[in-house]
Amino acid sequence: MSKPGSAGIASDQHANIDKRERLRQLALETIDLAKDPYFMKNHLGSYECKLCLTLHNNEGNYLAHTQGKRHQTNLARRAARDLGRDQPAIQNTNKVRASVIKTIKVGRPGYKIIQEKDAETGQRSLLFELEYPEIAEGIQPRHRFMSAFEQKVEPVKDKRYQYLIFAAEPYETIAFKIPNKEIERDINSGKFYYNWDRERKSFTLKIHFKDDQPVQL
Repeated sequence: MSKPGSAGIASDQHANIDKRERLRQLALETIDLAKDPYFMKNHLGSYECKLCLTLHNNEGNYLAHTQGKRHQTNLARRAARDLGRDQPAIQNTNKVRASVIKTIKVGRPGYKIIQEKDAETGQRSLLFELEYPEIAEGIQPRHRFMSAFEQKVEPVKDKRYQYLIFAAEPYETIAFKIPNKEIERDINSGKFYYNWDRERKSFTLKIHFKDDQPVQL
């Protein structure tokens, strides 16, 4: 003979067991454990939850655990921590974006080009002098060589030529079309020279071509 009220307790226990079983079966049908980052099978054949550090006898038991309060609480805590780590990165990105300042171009710099020829060797050279009287504070003019296939201004890619580019804010970037010949690059030889005169706001670049063929601009 059972004690008074024991039938009600037993009924509640069975209801809870049935509820957990239904959740387990639903999870087995809908959840792909291969995509669960916290699911791991150990060397003993048991299953572990790497988030909650719990052991489980089978997959169904593990899936029932993932539907429980402990696992769900730990998932929420992990999500909050991850969000906290990402937040500073978002703020830094906004700061970088805010620091970008668009400058108003003031036109092209004044320039002069001088062709020279070594009296002894016959080697040809070009001297570029560019004036930047309104150059931005702390800026130094930059230069680079660009092949005909890199440039996007002229429709014809003529491999006989290359381009010498000069840039300095707030001036427009300008380019000079020069022969596509090998250039002396050894600064110590004195045949490749550039200088930025901060007082005169003048940039000078001198290049020498390695062969002695005439230079045409």
